[in-house]
Amino acid sequence: MSLFSGFASDVAVDLGTANTCIFTRGAIVLDEPSIVAFNTQRGCVEAVGTEARDMLGRTPPNITPIRPMKGGVIADFEAVEKMLAHFIKKVNRGRALVRPRLVIGVPPEITPVERRAVKEGAVRLKASEVHLVDEPMAAAIGAGLPVTDPTGNMVIDIGGGTTDIAIISMAGVVYGRSLRVAGDDLDAAIIQYMKKKHNLLIGERTAEQIKFEIGSAAPLEAPLSMDVKGRHLSEGVPRTVRITDSEIREALCEPVRVIVKAVREALERVPPELCGDIFDRGVVLTGGGALIRNLDRRLRDETGLPVLLAENPLATVVLGAGKLLTDRALLKRVAVE
Repeated sequence: MSLFSGFASDVAVDLGTANTCIFTRGAIVLDEPSIVAFNTQRGCVEAVGTEARDMLGRTPPNITPIRPMKGGVIADFEAVEKMLAHFIKKVNRGRALVRPRLVIGVPPEITPVERRAVKEGAVRLKASEVHLVDEPMAAAIGAGLPVTDPTGNMVIDIGGGTTDIAIISMAGVVYGRSLRVAGDDLDAAIIQYMKKKHNLLIGERTAEQIKFEIGSAAPLEAPLSMDVKGRHLSEGVPRTVRITDSEIREALCEPVRVIVKAVREALERVPPELCGDIFDRGVVLTGGGALIRNLDRRLRDETGLPVLLAENPLATVVLGAGKLLTDRALLKRVAVE
């Protein structure tokens, strides 16, 4: 039986480095971490998504949690296929057999070989049609930008593995760049800072929590602080330290500077007419990294552009892919081979 037997309509998927989202029947029905835990002794999948994420740093040697998407590319084809199959089964409600169309948002950096692998994997899941869309284009559509107009629209999608900067006009990408500095690098910067400044070892999940609770790209009006638990590197025992928003801003300084620099470079490379459009219309910021406090203000101060945060930054890509399910003409124009 098809994995899609529970779907009465077509399906959109955001295959992200950090999270995978599924949209069908006019709503987002799944949003879970892109993580698969393999049991190497039994040669099977132990857990996927949220369950696999909860295992990070807590597994015995025979269970290995991996991220099949790394740095905006597919690191493990088999794991991606198993992850998609699991997520689709999870949201399947066992209705009459159908073979829906599938629209998948993919990082623009993946190669033609990787794109073909994603398509073939989806076909094995019994989809009738499979269309791939670059995530920045899907994000622009999801944010409600008029991508088919002969005017410049700029979107900055800060995901887990890449920051995708795209300037779109007439349903095409006039300028596109994928920067290998994004949410995961912000987490890594916090981990390194905690080691260097506080001699404290923390994990990925703790770093992510710090980033969203007190992380910022520009000074805050009211100071923030939080207690962080980890292992003291020299003493080897658990410790709790109190950190402030200014410390984490210092930790994030370099990756944020790289992102801002890439945005400025993008503006220097586009035709003057489109640049004028962008100054009039502004820039839309999407992705999980867009939720860093005052990142929009930092970009506004550095570029002089109006910077708007998408209404639902974490879901913009899958919402855009979902809109394409009902607009075949636009899908035909923006789908990638």
